[in-house]
Amino acid sequence: MPALPWSEGLVLGLSFMDDTHKEFVDLLARCEGSTDAQLPVLWNELIAHTDDHFGREEEWMLATGFAAGNCHATQHKVVLQVLREGAAMARQGELAPIRQMIRELAAWFPQHAQTMDAALALHLRGVGYDAATGEVRHPDALPLEEISGCGGASCS
Repeated sequence: MPALPWSEGLVLGLSFMDDTHKEFVDLLARCEGSTDAQLPVLWNELIAHTDDHFGREEEWMLATGFAAGNCHATQHKVVLQVLREGAAMARQGELAPIRQMIRELAAWFPQHAQTMDAALALHLRGVGYDAATGEVRHPDALPLEEISGCGGASCS
């Protein structure tokens, strides 16, 4: 069983977020179960997916009233930097750090999804955001000031 299996606890109720999160969990499991020969290629797939995944979330944030430097986006940048450092290590033949990163990501992701992403999902529902079109159906619900925190009540 992978360190991070997909579960109902990760479901946010927005298919465009949940589908992407499931892909992340599946890719992480593929990395975890890979041979050393397969790991660098799969790790690069995980990086490409995660870069796209985080980029879309950041587009949604900017379209709905988040400041460019909000803490959610900052956490994305840090995680991507660590993933890229893992890829650099893999190019040097060092795979043990990536195996450790897989375990750390399996611990980090549920907390990130259940806090920052859940707050984003709640915000997107509140403003009626349509990810397919970029339309904000309830512009009157947009924040009066840019959100610099994660979007949750405890850090906005």
